[in-house]
Amino acid sequence: MFIAHAPSGYLLATHFVERARSLPVRASLAVAAGVIGGLAPDFDMLWFYLVDARQTHHHKYISHWPVLWLSLLMLALLWRQVRPSSASAVVLGLFAAGGLLHMVLDSVVGDIWWFAPFVDRPFALFTVPALYKPWWLNFFLHWSFALELAICAWALATWRRRQRARPIRGVR
Repeated sequence: MFIAHAPSGYLLATHFVERARSLPVRASLAVAAGVIGGLAPDFDMLWFYLVDARQTHHHKYISHWPVLWLSLLMLALLWRQVRPSSASAVVLGLFAAGGLLHMVLDSVVGDIWWFAPFVDRPFALFTVPALYKPWWLNFFLHWSFALELAICAWALATWRRRQRARPIRGVR
């Protein structure tokens, strides 16, 4: 995935916010947590380019280990059980869910080490053949990019629907 991680985090968080009976946190903060969580695994690109000199596939870094995101999600759920009114638990839960969704989406055509650090084997649903140069053109011309565009369109439609439903300040 290249462009759909933030929109998918937005969709995940807005779905949660719209269905929650009550939240101990502002909806905007909850949505931001989902969006940032959806992007967070790729923050490792800074290390990949600036420190590691592209020596290790960035999906092998701990930020792309599903066990990290599952652990954070479990921590948030336990925290919420102990302190049901905890805003931090909700924010952490949405952040972790966004990170886990990132792993799922990357698994469509990108290698994810689902059992890292225990098993050193990547998994992907489909392979993108290397037909074009530069390398990223292979992804933009692959059918899976249509899935990314669909996620982006869905997020845009959701955002527009939410904007229309929002009351305009100062107008009664």
